[in-house]
Parts: sequence; C-alpha cells; structure tokens
Amino acid sequence: MRKLILLFALLFSPAAWAALEVAATTASMAMLAREIGGEAVSARVLAPPDRDPHTLQARPSMMRALRDADLVVAVGAELEVGWLPAAIAGAGNPRILPGRPGYFEAAAQVPLLEAGQAADRARGDVHPMGNPHVNLDPARMATVGHALAERLARLRPADAAGFRARAAAFERAVEARWPAWRARVAGHPGAVLHHKDGLYLFDRLGVPVLGYLEPVPGLPPSAAHLSGLAGRLKGKSGVILRQAWQPARGADFLAGQLGWPVRVVPMEPAVDAGADGWFGVIDAWVEALAAVKG
Repeated sequence: MRKLILLFALLFSPAAWAALEVAATTASMAMLAREIGGEAVSARVLAPPDRDPHTLQARPSMMRALRDADLVVAVGAELEVGWLPAAIAGAGNPRILPGRPGYFEAAAQVPLLEAGQAADRARGDVHPMGNPHVNLDPARMATVGHALAERLARLRPADAAGFRARAAAFERAVEARWPAWRARVAGHPGAVLHHKDGLYLFDRLGVPVLGYLEPVPGLPPSAAHLSGLAGRLKGKSGVILRQAWQPARGADFLAGQLGWPVRVVPMEPAVDAGADGWFGVIDAWVEALAAVKG
C-alpha cells in the first residue's frame, strides 16, 4: 500500500505533469519546440521576430525567462554569440549551461554551409562554424526536429513516443510542400540578398544568389560596392530581397540602376506561431521569387 501511495504521488504531482519550460532564442526555434513538444512544452521567444538576432544585447527579460527554463533551444553557430552567453550567465540556471541536457543548438545537428572560414574581421561578420541561418532550410529543420525530439525525450522520458511521432509528422509536412515550392521557382534567374540569411533556402531550391548588398557580411552597403554590383548585373533579370530591419537605401539604389523589384521578406514567423506560421515564411520567400521569373 505504501508503494502504491508513493507511485500515485509521483504520477500526479504538479512537477510530473508541468510543461517543460523552453526558452527559444528565435521564433522559428520556438515553433519547432512547440511542434515537437506538443502540450508537454511551453515555449518563450527571447529575440523578437522583427529584430536582427545578430545585434541584440542581453536584457533582464531574457535572464528572467532563462532562469525558469528547463531547456534552451538556440540556433547556434554563434548567431546569438553577442547576447546569449551573457544572458545565460546572468540567469544563474545551471540546467541550461552549454554541455548540459538543458542546452540545445539547432546548427549543431546538421551540416552547415560555409563551414571552416577563417575568423577574420576584415572579412566581416564571418561565422567560422558555418552559416547559422538554418531556420530557412525546411529539410535541415526537419532533421533538427528529430534531434530535438530525442533531447526532449531525455528530459521527459514518459513523453518520448509523442515527441518522436510529432517530429516524424513535421518531416512529412515539409516533404509534402517541397514539390510545390520547387515548381514555383523552377528556372528562376536569381536574386540579390542583403545578407547571407537566405543562402540555405536558395541552395535547397536551386535558385542562384546573384550577389549581396553587404560588401562583406555585417557591413552596410557602400557606394562603390553597389555600383560594381549594378555594373555586373546590368541587363540581367532578377529580384532584390531584404528583411524589414535591413536598411532600404542600398536595395532601392540597386533597384533604380537595374530596374528590378525589391521585396521585403520575413526571416521569422510570429512569436506564437506553429508550423503553419513558419511554412508561411517559406511561402513568402517563394512567392517573392515567383513574382519575377525573368
């Protein structure tokens, strides 16, 4: 009888049924945590979706969220290096330190483009581990989803089967959308991006990146660089894509020189988005490309 009482107490205690608290660095990471975790997870977003996650600073609100977190889900590859380590240090939560089960990086689960570049500040905001913007690659995000399911299963073994089933469902949803996305941009002449944030999606879709408004990653467009870009692309077809937080001046100048349209596309879904909201981000990029196919 005593053992039955103890078992009952464990199964029905608040701790046994409380949702795992996830602090996600970006809205796309929170989306993935919700999709894989289901009702076993409650996710908060540290970096607002309308801000550049490269340039944020650690804030007290981040530290409060991290203090209560069971798991951090970060993009990784040093995308958040300017603020996440400081925020984690300020939170005083040993469960979420790097190397512990409560710390998870998406970029560490998949092969990265542009890995192994020298960390030379003369070359701009270079990430030696590789390009961190894996959140715009649906195939890599599906792989990350499976890895996240295993990490959640480690923290909540009783829900492991559900985590794995939802990861498989997310992968199927990605695969179901791929044919339509590829068909919409088949034969596209290419685009100029402000930053290397769309590189994974373009690589996956087979759409050429014709250039970047930044002369080197993280540095604003210069007149000399834009003039050279315009000269190289004169007479060609394409589109210019940028994020809302990126300055419009360089894109508008190049558009005036080439007669190309400029499209503002999102990098992240809404803070409370599920998979459909994140698929909407990919849809927006595909539609911006499909509107100009040359």
